[in-house]
Amino acid sequence: MRTANVRTIVIWTLVALVGAAGWSVLALARGEDVSAAWMVAAALGSYAIGYRFYSKFIAYKVLKVDATRATPAERLNNGIDFHPTDRRVLLGHHFAAIAGAGPLVGPVLAAQMGYLPGTVWIIAGVIFAGAVQDMVVLFFSTRRDGRSLGQMAREEIGPFGGAAALIAAFAIMIILLGVLALVIVNALAASPWGTFSIAMTIPIALLMGFYLRVLRPGRVAEVSLIGVGLLLLALVAGRWVAESSWAGAFTLAPSTLVVWLVAYGFIASILPVWMLLAPRDYLSTFMKIGTIALLALGVVVALPMLKMDPVTDFASRGDGPVFAGSLFPFVFITIACGALSGFHSLISSGTTPKMIQKETQVRMIGYGSMLMESSVAIMALVAASIIDPGLYFAMNAPAGAIGTTVENASQVVTGWGYSISPAELAQAAKNVEEATLLSRTGGAPTLAVGVSEIFSKVTGGSLRAFWYHFAIMFEALFILTALDAGTRVGRFMLQDMLGNVYRPFKNISWKPGLVLTSAIVCALWGYFLWVGVHEPLGGINQLFPIFGISNQLLAAVALAVCTTLLVKSGRLKWAWITGIPLVWDATVTLTASFQKVFSSDPKVGFFKQRSVFQDAIDDGKVLPPAKSMDDMHTVVTNSTVDGVLTAVLALLIVVVIADALRVCVRHLRRPALSTLSEAPYVESKILAPAGLIPTREEREEARDEVTPTGV
Repeated sequence: MRTANVRTIVIWTLVALVGAAGWSVLALARGEDVSAAWMVAAALGSYAIGYRFYSKFIAYKVLKVDATRATPAERLNNGIDFHPTDRRVLLGHHFAAIAGAGPLVGPVLAAQMGYLPGTVWIIAGVIFAGAVQDMVVLFFSTRRDGRSLGQMAREEIGPFGGAAALIAAFAIMIILLGVLALVIVNALAASPWGTFSIAMTIPIALLMGFYLRVLRPGRVAEVSLIGVGLLLLALVAGRWVAESSWAGAFTLAPSTLVVWLVAYGFIASILPVWMLLAPRDYLSTFMKIGTIALLALGVVVALPMLKMDPVTDFASRGDGPVFAGSLFPFVFITIACGALSGFHSLISSGTTPKMIQKETQVRMIGYGSMLMESSVAIMALVAASIIDPGLYFAMNAPAGAIGTTVENASQVVTGWGYSISPAELAQAAKNVEEATLLSRTGGAPTLAVGVSEIFSKVTGGSLRAFWYHFAIMFEALFILTALDAGTRVGRFMLQDMLGNVYRPFKNISWKPGLVLTSAIVCALWGYFLWVGVHEPLGGINQLFPIFGISNQLLAAVALAVCTTLLVKSGRLKWAWITGIPLVWDATVTLTASFQKVFSSDPKVGFFKQRSVFQDAIDDGKVLPPAKSMDDMHTVVTNSTVDGVLTAVLALLIVVVIADALRVCVRHLRRPALSTLSEAPYVESKILAPAGLIPTREEREEARDEVTPTGV
């Protein structure tokens, strides 16, 4: 057994002290100015401890990952969906696929409650719930030939609970994809800089894919340098294009962007994974991580102060202008992806288990990627918390609440207890070269203002507008990588479902099946997106209010499947690892679902909102956000659909959890009746490190393989 040396003990003691110092300052500060650097210190220290000790314990003690066991990528390699992929490229792909709108937007919106509740949930949630879910799902899916989450539920829990899981997972997936696509359309519409830069990542990724597959196999460092160089050139050239005569060609209307996004999603879903999807996600990871690392460095250098209150009055009153509802349960629902996300379980049981080289890599890719995403959420929360709170609420409150003039907005926001003058609101917009920043809801513009605030403190105020527009473009690129991988995963899920009826669909690389299911998935989320773009209250806008709840309900399915598999595979004493997060997530999410369905507050309850708007229609009145009687009828329809869908999804998740509990109890009473659908053991022929940097033992093993003893 290895024992820690003095150097290791000193290093990890210092890491723990840094994290503890950050937490102490955040928790004990009462009225003093607090630097955002303490939030970064608390996060990084906690992440390091969690990864080094907790993730290692789960991987090697609980899951017992086996380096000698061949993965589906090795056994079923067909160059289309199953393809052993270098761990560095796969880490980039997985991170890019899971990191969508949630970690950027959710924490910004949750800042309404203050910076402290969000910080606690983002960090504690990811270490003990989100990263655990991602890693455990990835492990069990890898052991089952890359089965989708819904199909694993069907095989391990049973046809009844499994059917509920399949239906819920696929429906939620379509909602999530539509919401992600809408955020991209809103970010890129009339933005030639962003459109050009993002479009250029596609040919760059194709070049990288062929470089690694055909020209220089295995030369990851080379292709990384080439890809990053071309990406930086595309980013700089994007601004040149925006200021040139070419700007018109890349200034696209929302409806045109919808067509391009659907076409891209379809093509990315059917092409071999090594050709476009993996290299493009790997490429975008450099920009994502690079930007977040620079933000963290900027916080350390500039030391901006947290201007938002640690906990605001809205946390207890539940009448916040950004979103209605009290701190519990809605701050946990709003943040979602930065701490725990059901969407991640679809990626962990979708593309990644079909590409991973070794079981031992599930720790780095599953747990590590989620920590990376959580760091994005922390930086988003920092960005929202360092700007003037008055500006924050003026940007995130709807026009119906604050009006359309800076004078009216100033008066309303001051009434909430956050003073800001009309001149300050006008100057804030002028600083980033925008006509107005009022009611720029959705979180993305607020994040961009915070990013420009941090970077301009380091590079100078004259570049504030540049950094603002850079951040808007960065957010669109960030989200697009989740859309293409999500579409492919949606295709896998649909193939698994149809495969239960018509067996050829079980072969996920069967050409007719993959084309048909890709087209269906793209048509479904594309339809909701198209309607949402053309009708401000319709299409995916109709489903947007249930985005957070549906995502967290899906996490409950994933944790229920993981807990069931831990019990059935003889790991009962470790079932608490996913069981405790399951109980917490189910409690939070079902409470939120109940309130959204039955609350008597029309700002919270869907059916109460429907009743209020229907009464107004009967009286001939028009209430905001509606602008006409047609809009009033649309709001009534939307409230009804959202209420029914929330209730149905919650009921499906209760069925899954109840059926999973039944299976676990039956296994404990009569273990002989339980079966596992795990693939048979096959010895692996691949040598690959478990982490980013090979250990001494792994380097020696690789040398022995290349130069056998005695040769």
